[in-house]
Amino acid sequence: MKKVKISNSDIEKLSNASQYPFPKYATQIINLLNSNAQGTRPAVVGQMSELIQEFDGKTLEEWIEWYSSKQPDAVTKATDKIFNMYQLMSEAFAAIDRPMIEAWVKDLVYNKTYCGLKFQSAIIAFLAGQYNKDWRLANVEEEARGIDGFVGDTPVQIKSSTYKLEARLGENIEIPIVYYDKKKDGISIEFDPSLFS
Repeated sequence: MKKVKISNSDIEKLSNASQYPFPKYATQIINLLNSNAQGTRPAVVGQMSELIQEFDGKTLEEWIEWYSSKQPDAVTKATDKIFNMYQLMSEAFAAIDRPMIEAWVKDLVYNKTYCGLKFQSAIIAFLAGQYNKDWRLANVEEEARGIDGFVGDTPVQIKSSTYKLEARLGENIEIPIVYYDKKKDGISIEFDPSLFS
């Protein structure tokens, strides 16, 4: 496997697109804001994969003119949604102090880890019972591969439903995922039943 780095100036030349200079961490923060605000969803900015295929121009300037004629308010609407989320999150950010961060760490390390591990075994055991299969939790080597346990011979991961909202776009998970949501009266789970039939 070979690794090669393409410089921003080369990308700009090759793609005919200028690169915006952002301060360190700014794009991570804007991505988080956008994930919460859903500012660049197709309902707001259009289905980009389809639009780019319709476009028959050659330059960035032509794309901007063409896109702006097709989606005249899209950039403003997306910007407004993301900026509104920025204002809301700025208030939350200002409220965070060291004791709150410590409380968050304790909640993660104590509560969520303990409950998450207990939920894993309960969910895996429940699914095995529903499909009349044996079950077991993963060993250390299997956990390193992203497996939480097995229902019969089927490996599964158990994730909180909030996982879907946490912008884990860069993560490629090939193990089937069972999502759970802790309710007052129990745990709601979401899974593909064809995995266990």
